[in-house]
Amino acid sequence: MFNNVYLFFNFIKNNLINMRFPLHCPSCDSEMKVIKLSCTSCETEVLGKFSLPNLSRLDVEDQEFIVQFLLNSGSLKEMAIKLGKSYPTVRNKLDDLIEKLKKINEIL
Repeated sequence: MFNNVYLFFNFIKNNLINMRFPLHCPSCDSEMKVIKLSCTSCETEVLGKFSLPNLSRLDVEDQEFIVQFLLNSGSLKEMAIKLGKSYPTVRNKLDDLIEKLKKINEIL
């Protein structure tokens, strides 16, 4: 019991500080599912079990890299200039992200 309470409060503390969307249950570490979606305008609600998008399973830094990559029209040269890193470093980061996404797709 104490362990579950500790995990819960640790989860809350970490997510409030970093404001990350929870992907795993703070109690049992199972995958979280979206159960309810609500419209803030008309209060319509949709209930069900929805899987999270694959990109949301990446950490925030990786998500931001992908957004910048797309905004730079996929130009690794431009990414390297904007990030102040070498082209091979940016290429390696992209390759790492590709591998992460392949693993995520294998799990699903």
